[in-house]
Amino acid sequence: MPDARRADLVPVQLEFPIERDPDVDLPNRLRHLGWPPHLRLTLQSNRTVLISVHPRTGARVHRGFAYAPDGVLQALIQYAKGGKRRGRVDARPFLEFPVHDFVPTPAGRARSDRESDRPVLERLQAMHGVLNARHFEGQLQSIRIALSLRMRRRLGELRLERRSNRVTEIVIGVRHLRRDGWREVELTLLHEMVHQWQAETGRPVDHGPEFRRKASEVGIEARAARIHRLLDGSGRSS
Repeated sequence: MPDARRADLVPVQLEFPIERDPDVDLPNRLRHLGWPPHLRLTLQSNRTVLISVHPRTGARVHRGFAYAPDGVLQALIQYAKGGKRRGRVDARPFLEFPVHDFVPTPAGRARSDRESDRPVLERLQAMHGVLNARHFEGQLQSIRIALSLRMRRRLGELRLERRSNRVTEIVIGVRHLRRDGWREVELTLLHEMVHQWQAETGRPVDHGPEFRRKASEVGIEARAARIHRLLDGSGRSS
């Protein structure tokens, strides 16, 4: 005789997290969804940059996107394909995806905080003030400037607070300073200050037409496009 209690039971399918190898899975998914075949793809686990695109060296994409849904990857692809129109691409789908929850940044000393760096930081801070007066009529806020030991290809970056979009600091690569000297570092700082101007005037922080216009106005070139990671309220990357 059938057990009436068992007739009410419904099979339940348990779902477990899928183990992925980002270095294999992410490139395959991106190519399947339409990644440009001519654009070289390199994966990285950077603390702040989600995607960077350069016409000569290709694109660098965070490994954490291996765990993102297709819609997020399609937004990445549209950004990579954007070219001169990249600034018009809606970056919100991949900006909001928590890549670091899936692929944390490797441990390591990211900042240079040696006592011997103090004169360098003071010079950078003074340079920010001079450039602010010269190119922005002194309207930019005075913000913290830091040095990074981790930056290899990147020269500098602007960091923003996620909730308020408030500028928190500009970071300059130690390698860049040692290799290229103060004149190039001044141009990099000015580049990041254009991004600071975008953020503080309520504009999108990107390399779109407004960035290129302002960069031309202050006398710098609009270099490789990078999307900068927003910071949470604690000042740490999310």
